[in-house]
Amino acid sequence: MNDDASRPPLVLLHGLTFDRRQWDPVRRELEVIDPGRVVLALDLPGHGSAPRRDSYGMAEVAEVLHGQVTEAGLVDPIVVGHSVGAVVATTYAARYPVRGVVNLDQILLPGPFGAAVRQAEPTLRGPDWRRVWDGMLAGMGIDSLPASAREIVTTATDPRPDLLLGYWDEILHGTDEGIAAERGRVLRSIGDRAVPYRWVTSSEPPPRYLAWLTDVLPEIVVTVLPGSHFPHLADPTTVARMLATG
Repeated sequence: MNDDASRPPLVLLHGLTFDRRQWDPVRRELEVIDPGRVVLALDLPGHGSAPRRDSYGMAEVAEVLHGQVTEAGLVDPIVVGHSVGAVVATTYAARYPVRGVVNLDQILLPGPFGAAVRQAEPTLRGPDWRRVWDGMLAGMGIDSLPASAREIVTTATDPRPDLLLGYWDEILHGTDEGIAAERGRVLRSIGDRAVPYRWVTSSEPPPRYLAWLTDVLPEIVVTVLPGSHFPHLADPTTVARMLATG
């Protein structure tokens, strides 16, 4: 349980194909700068020690995680998600009580990424599926990470086509317009409840996307932390300090 109402528990959600070990550097920093803070790092369904599922829709994934949060006795956490984990965290915050959301380097609209995923669908369903994932990894700035962080990225992971197809199902079977409408609804729900939302991005936001984002969630806080797609591994101290002040 979290006994200090001014320091809500932190729930940490990793990105696609990875597992909760990605949060080890941030957790070590938090132990130093925010001792006693309740922190729960979870494996997303189908990842790490979490059981596999037949499907991985965002709402059902959020429901599974909420069960684990409740089982752990946590109330009104700050939910922190990296990459696809940030989509899950955003979905979670629209459905369950939270004290805040931190999105680490995830744009919430499909855009060019969605187009690439749709184009790659036939390959993802065939024997060469790994080529798609490896190509995406090549653009994530892994080479710029410290050696210890690169080791986490390359070892704390289990890429599988069922995960890629499952977590990208919304992109593969939805339209950009439909996804934008749903994301807008989710963000407005968060904003209507005055839930703080921070987006930490590794590059300057595309102006058109930023305009959409601030229109649907005017109180959002945007922080640019240049570098890798893995800000929690590239600079765990800075990320931990952000979370400690949340």
